[in-house]
This record gives sequence, C-alpha cells and structure tokens, in this order.
Amino acid sequence: MPRLEPAPPVATLPVPPRSSPMKTPTLIRSLLLPCLLLAGCLGTPREPEYGRPLPRGVEALAPVPAGELPGFGHEWAMRHELLPALEQSLGWMRRPHARTFYPQAGIGYERSLASLVRMHEILTTAVDRNEFEERVRAEFDVYRSAGWDGRGGGVLFTAYCTPILDGSPEETDVYRYPLYALPEDLVKGQRGRILGQRTIDGTTKPYPTRRAIEAGSLLANQGLELVWLRDAVSAYIAHVNGSAFVAMPDGSMLRLGYAGKNGRDYTSLGSELVADGMLQEDQVSLAAIRSWATDNPVRARDYMQRNESFVFFTPIDENPHGSLDVPVTGGRSLATDKSIFPRAALTFVDTVFSVPGTRATRPFQQFLLDQDTGGAIRTAGRADIYLGIGPRAEQLAGATKAPGQLYYLFVKE
Repeated sequence: MPRLEPAPPVATLPVPPRSSPMKTPTLIRSLLLPCLLLAGCLGTPREPEYGRPLPRGVEALAPVPAGELPGFGHEWAMRHELLPALEQSLGWMRRPHARTFYPQAGIGYERSLASLVRMHEILTTAVDRNEFEERVRAEFDVYRSAGWDGRGGGVLFTAYCTPILDGSPEETDVYRYPLYALPEDLVKGQRGRILGQRTIDGTTKPYPTRRAIEAGSLLANQGLELVWLRDAVSAYIAHVNGSAFVAMPDGSMLRLGYAGKNGRDYTSLGSELVADGMLQEDQVSLAAIRSWATDNPVRARDYMQRNESFVFFTPIDENPHGSLDVPVTGGRSLATDKSIFPRAALTFVDTVFSVPGTRATRPFQQFLLDQDTGGAIRTAGRADIYLGIGPRAEQLAGATKAPGQLYYLFVKE
C-alpha cells in the first residue's frame, strides 16, 4: 500500500565532422529532440503510488537535516495524552522477545529502548514547551520515512478505530452476521505469521478466502460464533478495523480484539467502488459506503468479498490491542509495515485531517507510537492512525485520507 525511476539519460548531441557543416534545420531538430524527450519525461507529474514496495537496497528511514525538522514544542502541552502510549511501548520493549525484532531500518534494540526512556524523562521533567523543544532537538536524531518513492516523497495516512456496533449473543431474524473466533485449523508460524490451513493428513494449504468462507459457510457449526451483528457492512467494518465493541441487548458491552487472520491479501472496498464507478473518489467515506451498501445489498456482498482477507476475534477485558499485543491509544498509536519499520518506536506524524461534513481540513502534527499494523499497510508509503472508540472516532476515521510525512526519533549515538 511503486517508486520513481530515474529519468533515462538524454542522448548526447552528436558533433558533426568539420568537413560537412550541419544545416540549420538539422541543427535545430537535433537540439529540440533531447528537449522534447526531456519534457516528455518530466513535463507530466507522476501520481504518487503509495502501495509501491521499497526499491531493493533502500532503507525505510533516512536522516532529516536540521533545517527541515518539524516543530515539536506544542506537544509538551499534550504530554498527558502521549505518556500512557509511550509507557505501553516501553512495556513491550522490556519483554524478552522484543530484542528478536531488531535491528530494523538500521536501528538497534538498545538505541530504540533508550529513545523511549529518554523521551519519557524529557516529558516528565521539562518545565515548559521551550525546554521540551530544545531538549528533543538536542538529544534526538530525526529520520524520515522513505515514503512511496523511496526518497522521502511522502506517506498516505488513513485512520482506523474501534466501532461500537449492535449485536446479539444468538442468531435471530435481526442479527444474522457473525464474528468468529480463531479456528483450530489455522496454522501460525514464528512471530505469528500465517502459514495456512491444517488439513486432515497434517499438511498445510492456503486458508480459504473471504468469498469461500462466506459462500460455503465454512466456519459454521463449529461453535466459533462470538456474536451476531445486524448487517454485513457492520461485520466488514469490524474486520477492517480489527476490533469492535458490541452493544448487547441487555445493555452490556462485548469487547472484541484481533486474534488473527486467514493470511490472504487485503483489498480496499472503497478503491474497488471507485475503480468501477460506483462512487467518486472525493465521495469515499464510511458513511458513503454504508449508504451505497444499504441500497445495493447483493452487489455490496460481492464487492466486500473481493477483499480476500478474513479476520478472527477474541474477547478482551480492556481497550483493543495492536499487533504488539499492547493496548492502542486513540490519536497516539500508529499502524505501519512491521517488515520495514522498528516496532514500538516513537514517531511524529505531519498531515491533515478532514473536518467531517465539510471540505475543510485541519493540521494533525503530533507524536504517536508505532504499535500496530494492518492488511493495507504494507509499504513505506502507507500508515494508519488509530483514533479511538465509538461514533466520533468512526466518523473521523472514515473521512481520513491525506498525504504527509512520517518521522521517527532516536537518541543521538
């Protein structure tokens, strides 16, 4: 969720022999040809391809010159929001297995841990925003994501949340769409990587797709249903977000967190609807998708099943956990590609948020902790901001899609 190739070199203008001077029209054509070729290469700006993998040999992070650093001082006033998320990352970094995920992007385990410890110290001892800004700039090196083009060209930021959905512990005429627990035949390897489905003879094959699971009722009658939801779109939203709170008929709240997935690739429902002309790109939001699906239930099921990824859930007692198995914090947790970015690290996001219901935007510039990942977040050009729980977070997450810059901070060596 491809990089700019360097423009081909312009051919060197041939030098004619002295004995046969070049005629003026020929000379003009020879001069114009390279210019036209160059214009053809550079005249039309290339659309960012945020899903493009990093070029071979390119690191995900590059140092930022001092003159290009964003401002950090305003975040001192919001330290009470940042500290709980920072402490979750510190807790994960102190687990025995955390060291096995380093080095990553040229950053070692000790430096990453020391960076979190130092930021915690600065947040709790700085006396004002000026001291906070000065100490961060003096004590940390700042790195920028290689972005979609491998050269810092930018990151596409989207957002996710924990929706509150209506549900029932039993299937009824109203509640007919289940969320499932992790099946026993799903095989995981080291670091939770999905290996596939265990067969009767003990071998492993790719786990069925969303379409196959739903069309064939492959998970039915196994006691895996955790809850039943009101509509297919609600179930799909829970899958995309990887967690859900479900309001039950007796007034209780069932909290569900991410347990695993079938290992299949994620396909964006919104992108598919835009590609087929069902929605305009500037109209895509969660509300618009819900409305379209309500009006087109049969077609909506087909479009949702184009996303082969299928998510499984588990009951939880606290806020949802990210891929690091620590609770995520609204506005302070970030999902990135964990195959290229350092886990639990301190980041700074510089982008804009849409103001729901308007065409206006507002700046979003704040520290987040890299604590999660997602099916669509698979390159240096994508990142997903966790926005919290409930309708307001759901509305804002559904409207968030904007370019920006992603920075990582590590203590100076």
